[in-house]
Amino acid sequence: MDNRYIQQFKKGSLEMILLSILSRGETYGYEIMTQLNTLGGEIFGAPREGTVYPVLYRMEDAGLIRCRLAPAPNGRSRKYYALTDLGRRTLAELQTFWRAYTRRVEDFLALAEDQEP
Repeated sequence: MDNRYIQQFKKGSLEMILLSILSRGETYGYEIMTQLNTLGGEIFGAPREGTVYPVLYRMEDAGLIRCRLAPAPNGRSRKYYALTDLGRRTLAELQTFWRAYTRRVEDFLALAEDQEP
């Protein structure tokens, strides 16, 4: 199968997945990457900083998330991300859309399965 189709699905769902991770509470980039790998490693593969961080920055610019700097245990600073009210509303809208979308996709897949010999 052509890998570009799979990449499109991943790109299209990453913001919703990041919002979902942040809906559990404030966290930092490395932890987000760990959760992506733990919960979705078999589908998403090892998350890349060059993919995840630009999406986080875009979501921050859009007002969906906020960030703050705080000291890390190693003495350096760590950037923590959290949902804003707009981010929570957007996630709820995306969840509603996703559920309807996947139901319709399943309907179309069932049509194709009905035609298999």
